Amino acid sequence: MVQSHREVPGLGINRRTLFWAAGVGAATAACSKPATQPPANPPTPTTTTSTAGPTATPPDWEGLRRKVAALSQPGAPDYDTARRSYNTFFDRKQPVAVATVQTPEQVQACVELARQSHLPIAARCGGHSYAGYSVPDSGLVVDLKGMNKVDLQGTTATIGAGARLFDVYTALAQAGRCIPAGSCPSVGIAGLTLGGGVGVLSRKYGLTCDKLTAIQVVTADGVLRDVSADADPDLFWALRGGGGGNFGIVTSFTFATDPAPDLVVFQLTFPAGAAPAVVGAWQNWVAQAPVDLWSNCIIAGGSPPHARVGGAFVGSQATLNQLLDTLVRAAGTRPTNRMVGQRRYLDAMRYFGGCTNRSCAPEAQPREAFVASSRILTKPISDPAGLTNLLQGRVDLDMLLDSLGGAVSAVKPADTAFPHRDALATAQIYQKATPDGQETAARAVAEVRDGVGKLGARGGYVNYIEAAMPDWGVLYYGANLSRLRAVAHQYDPDRVFTFAQSIHRA
Repeated sequence: MVQSHREVPGLGINRRTLFWAAGVGAATAACSKPATQPPANPPTPTTTTSTAGPTATPPDWEGLRRKVAALSQPGAPDYDTARRSYNTFFDRKQPVAVATVQTPEQVQACVELARQSHLPIAARCGGHSYAGYSVPDSGLVVDLKGMNKVDLQGTTATIGAGARLFDVYTALAQAGRCIPAGSCPSVGIAGLTLGGGVGVLSRKYGLTCDKLTAIQVVTADGVLRDVSADADPDLFWALRGGGGGNFGIVTSFTFATDPAPDLVVFQLTFPAGAAPAVVGAWQNWVAQAPVDLWSNCIIAGGSPPHARVGGAFVGSQATLNQLLDTLVRAAGTRPTNRMVGQRRYLDAMRYFGGCTNRSCAPEAQPREAFVASSRILTKPISDPAGLTNLLQGRVDLDMLLDSLGGAVSAVKPADTAFPHRDALATAQIYQKATPDGQETAARAVAEVRDGVGKLGARGGYVNYIEAAMPDWGVLYYGANLSRLRAVAHQYDPDRVFTFAQSIHRA
């Protein structure tokens, strides 16, 4: 557990094409799963370990097989498919088993086996963990996709932890409701929510985790808990932004929903050479924007880097055009393409998901090889030319600046585990790579990440988790880290839920 424009009809759209063509940044980039180190330059591990309890017992696989919906192990015909995640870089990972579950009781059986056997365990929904933590080597994958029911009662939605975003949007939109979330269609609701949840309605309605009223979760002791502000309040606090995989396996979320609004989507594509001016203008523009406006600025690496601004507005086209005119004047350069269009809510989600002209079904989304990282812009970068120059000549590398503020900043940093409440924007650094180019891509991402840090950006977003992020515990969780450690120790003293960047290792 662990997201405006014109699409090209008939084009097989990969993730980078989606970012550029659809103006999708953090909203899509929340295509992910979260979760930490000792301070500074940790190794990049390929395995995770559980240290639960004093004595391990051999795992009873046949016993578990009788309790879960399905169990796939190496050698089984479906194993290679069952173990796959979104990022093809992680196809090399070899979990010892993949358990398909459909009920909380089946999840409890998996946790009990992992606890008794000291076996690494990870829940997987969308499989978008940027570091591959939802597929632990020599561990047990708990596949939640069968727990995907969306039940709307009045304005309250209870959503199974295996549901993926487009299925959630479709079910809620049928009743005219929505929750603020990401835009990548195949991202799991669980990983997105547990890390905070940034999306195209964040400034209007808040983070995904801000709409939670209750969570059902299996903790390390195998207990199924109904968690809320009144029941296990510390755990409820930690599960709202503390990262997926850290405190247990969530089986369902209960959200307060909002009316699904019509949206005006937009895209401004600027000419070559204009990126520094556009980035500088965009930063100040979004800082003053009304809460009804969400926007991102995408800088595409190249010679020179190019910039494009996209987003969505809850309001009229006329008002949005006035806001865009202000941005264009501040940038001092006219866009080569300007698109503004009204869309119904679900059509807008299709648009941001890059699937207006193709299937949005999660299983229809193409897989991809990539490396990514993040920074947090706490305020405008004073040297936008320096920022854009970091991408000079870097083909297939993008930086996606996604606006925060608005309803996100209405919540205090300590009120949930998500610490970046006062930030201007997230910055995702995303490098598409070839199957044999992971190391080269990782170096490029690290260079840009560190360069953004030297320009004044601080922190990182746990839903864009990166194994090589230095001092990651502090960067992801800030002042909330010590409380998160205490919650992890309280609910998982034997460290059942431990992996390379788990709270236990922060």
